Amino acid sequence: MKIRSATIEDVKGIAKVHVDSWRSTYRGIVPDVLLDEELTYESREKQWTDHFGAASTDSILAVAEDEKNQIAGFISGGAERDGDPVYKGELYAIYILKEYQKQGLGQKLLLPLLDFLNSRDIDNMLVWVFRDNNSRGFYQTLGGKLYKEGEFEIGGAKVTEQAYAWDNITRLRDELLRKL
Repeated sequence: MKIRSATIEDVKGIAKVHVDSWRSTYRGIVPDVLLDEELTYESREKQWTDHFGAASTDSILAVAEDEKNQIAGFISGGAERDGDPVYKGELYAIYILKEYQKQGLGQKLLLPLLDFLNSRDIDNMLVWVFRDNNSRGFYQTLGGKLYKEGEFEIGGAKVTEQAYAWDNITRLRDELLRKL
């Protein structure tokens, strides 16, 4: 599995991972109508195309590519977006196709984000995750501590999110490198 910076040519693959991951992970957490009707490959292709059009030096987008050059997962992150008083970095999104999960790919995808944040003198980060998402165990296993909760509406339903945070991402990076 190859980890590399994403390019505009990856948009279709990223959109596929994004939609398929949402549908397999968030069923029962967000309304089905959102997953089945509103969340489309086309809408995510547009989102990620727009991302490249508005590319910022404050964020990174990297992909995991399998041996057939298909996108198996992606990560997006950068500067924290909501003005948190403590945490300056944020993991915006990490999604991996179900068939590639639980194989260490998420840990490998984290490395370019951690390097990016370190290169900008950002030494801590957080990630927001749906409270009912079983994948939050991934963040706990990596030493993320529960920082705070928030509630918002998505698809007409109230959903609770939890922020997991790391105070020292250099240490997290070093631990990942030892494991991988």
